[in-house]
Amino acid sequence: MLGHRELTIADYAGILKRRLWLILASAVVLLVASVGITYIIPPRYESQTLVLIERQSVPEDYVKPVVGQDLDARLASMKEQILSRSRLEPIITKFKLYASANYTMDDRVDLTRKAIKINTIHPETRGSNGMPGFFVAFDASDPLTAQQVCGEITSLFVSENLTAREQSAEGTTDFLKQQLDDAKRNLDDQDAKLAAFQQKNFGRLPDQQSSNSNTLQALTTQLGAATDSLSRIQQNVTFLDAMVQQQARDLQGSDSTAGAVEDERKKELKDLLAQKQEMDLQLTPDHPDEIEIARKIADLQAKIAHAPVKASVSVPSVANKADSPQLQQLRAQLVAAQQSMVIAKRDQAQIQDKIRSYEARIESSPEVDEEYKKITRDHETALQFYNSLLTKMNESSMATALERRQQGEQFRVMDAPNLPDEPKFPNRLMFGGGGLVAGLFVGLLLAALLEYRDTTLRTEQDVWVFTKLPVLATISTVDDLAKTNKKTSREKHSSGSGKPISAAGD
Repeated sequence: MLGHRELTIADYAGILKRRLWLILASAVVLLVASVGITYIIPPRYESQTLVLIERQSVPEDYVKPVVGQDLDARLASMKEQILSRSRLEPIITKFKLYASANYTMDDRVDLTRKAIKINTIHPETRGSNGMPGFFVAFDASDPLTAQQVCGEITSLFVSENLTAREQSAEGTTDFLKQQLDDAKRNLDDQDAKLAAFQQKNFGRLPDQQSSNSNTLQALTTQLGAATDSLSRIQQNVTFLDAMVQQQARDLQGSDSTAGAVEDERKKELKDLLAQKQEMDLQLTPDHPDEIEIARKIADLQAKIAHAPVKASVSVPSVANKADSPQLQQLRAQLVAAQQSMVIAKRDQAQIQDKIRSYEARIESSPEVDEEYKKITRDHETALQFYNSLLTKMNESSMATALERRQQGEQFRVMDAPNLPDEPKFPNRLMFGGGGLVAGLFVGLLLAALLEYRDTTLRTEQDVWVFTKLPVLATISTVDDLAKTNKKTSREKHSSGSGKPISAAGD
C-alpha cells in the first residue's frame, strides 16, 4: 500500500530496511558483470609524444620568413596530408594494423585515422604569436605497436614541415626570380626608349631649359656685341675707302678750286673721324652723339665721293704713276678692314643661327616636356617595381638558405613516444564504478516497483487509505511469539504426548 499514498521519511526507512538485500544484490551483480566485461573487451593502448614548435634561429628583422600562413592553418593542412591514404597505407602495411579482422584497406585506413589524435597546445597568455606545440597520440591493441606508429606519425609531421617550408621558400624564390627577369626586360625596354628620346631631343629636354635660356641670353649679348663690332668695322672701311679715293685724287692733280674745297672737306672729315675715335672709347654705339657724328661722317664722305673731277682724271689713268707710301698704307688698311668685316659678318650670321636654334628649342620645350614626363613616369614605375622585386628576391633567397640549413621554424620532438604500461581502454576502475552505480540504480528501481505492487496493511494510515474507516483498536506485535511456539513444540515431541500445540497471534 505504500505506493498508493504520500510517503514519509519513516516509510522510506522501512522500504530500505525491507529491500536492502535486493539493492545490494543488484549492485554486486552489475559490479561483477562490468568488471568481467573488461576482461572480455580487447584492450587499447595509447602512446603519446610532445612536439614543440621552435621559431627560426635568426631574428625576423634580419631574415623575414617567406611562409606567412597561420601556424594553425599549416598544421591543419599537414594533418590532412599525413592522414591521406597514400601516407597511411605504407604504415598500415608495415605494422599490420587491423590485419587480424576481415577488414578492407579502406576500413583499415578509416580505423587508423580515428586512432590518431592531434591536440594543439594553445598559449596561456594573450597576444602570443602562434601555439607553442601539439601532442601526437595513437592507440592500438598492442603497446609496442602504438609506440612505433606514434613515432612514425610524429616523424611524418617533422619531415612534412621541413619539406613544406623548404618547397614554399624555393617556390617563392623561383617565382620572384621569374618576375624579376620580366621586370628587368621591361626596365631595359624603358631604358632604351628613354635613351632614344634623350638622343633625339638633345638640347630640348626639361632639365636643359635653364641652360638653354642662359645660353640664349649669352648669345643675344654676343650678337649685340658682334653687331656693334661690325658697325664699327663698316664705318672704318668706309673711312679708309674715302681716304684711299682722296689720296688717289690728290695724286691726279685736280684743279685748285676743287682741290681747295676737297681739302677743306677732307680736313673736316679727318676732324670728324678723330672725334669719332675719341667717342668710341667713351660712349656706346647707340649713344645719340655717336649716331649724330656717324651721320655727319657718312654725309661728308658722300659729298667727297660725288665731287666733280676732270674727265681726264681717273684712278686707272694714274696706273703708271707710283703710289705714295701713305696711299699704299691706306690701301693695306682698307683690305684688312674689309677682311675683318667679312669675318664679322660670318660670326654674326653664326650667332644668329645659334639664336634661332635655341629659340626653336625653347618653343618646343612644352611638347617635349609632356612626352618626356610620360616616358620617365613609365621608366620610374618599371625601376621601382624592379627594385622592389630585387629586394624581395634577396630576402626570399636568404629565407630559402635558412630553411635549407634547417635554421627556420622547426618541429622538435621533446619526448619520444612512450610505451604504455596499462591499457587506456577499458578502464576497470571506471567500468567497476559505472557497474556499481548502475546496480544501485537498478536495485532502487526494483525496490520501488515491488513496494508499489505490495498491498500489505502495516499502519493505521494504510487501513484508512484502503477502507476509508477509522481504526477502533490495535494489537501489538509479539516479537518472540514464533520462537516460543517452536520451543514448546520441541518439548512436546520429546515427551511423546498428544499433538503439537500451534499458536497464532495477530
